[in-house]
Amino acid sequence: MALIFIRTAIIFITLFIVMRLMGKRQIGEMQPYELVITLIISELACIPMADPTIPLLYGIVAILTVYLLHQIVCVLDLKIRGAKTILSGEPSVVLNKNGIDDTQLKKNNLNVSDLIESLRVEGYFSLDAVEYALYEAEGTFSALPKKEYAELQTSLPVIIVDEGKFIKHNVALTKQDNDYYLEVLRGQGCDELKNILVLTVDGDGKAYLQERGKSYKTFRLDWTEKLW
Repeated sequence: MALIFIRTAIIFITLFIVMRLMGKRQIGEMQPYELVITLIISELACIPMADPTIPLLYGIVAILTVYLLHQIVCVLDLKIRGAKTILSGEPSVVLNKNGIDDTQLKKNNLNVSDLIESLRVEGYFSLDAVEYALYEAEGTFSALPKKEYAELQTSLPVIIVDEGKFIKHNVALTKQDNDYYLEVLRGQGCDELKNILVLTVDGDGKAYLQERGKSYKTFRLDWTEKLW
């Protein structure tokens, strides 16, 4: 038991020193390569701690080797133009003045629902209330609202059409049916449901519509009462 205690203490001290040397970003918002290195180090630390038959030096040398590789990657990241994009990726603007950028969403393995969820977390419920939105290389989300954004989100929007498909429970929530919204889409010049990237409707009847490859538009539905 004493041997396990001593080995664990030595590995802990080694890891503590290495993580401190890696810098503050290593324990904050990590780049992809930093996450990989952190996961590898954690695995390397567990092996000699759990198995006394493995020489402790093997684990320490492996951890220090990973640290050395981390430093080399950091130098490449800082000193070589273009290396940062290759190693860490680059920010993706997924919402701009024209609306949702479907191409950027797909490049990041995201969909419209993911974007709307990220916006809600930031306190923005209407797609047209935001000027720009982007995902940083490490995955954090940022949004720049319009000056009048509070006036543009007076009621909670729900998704009626998500990438060419009706969301049945949301359609029912608005006390309408698919045929009603198909007629609305035809009235806006949209004949193919599959071409609709997103259609949202709020309780006041304000609709946000965007077709694939086109700019968004907003309009009012002819409702006689506020739904929620």
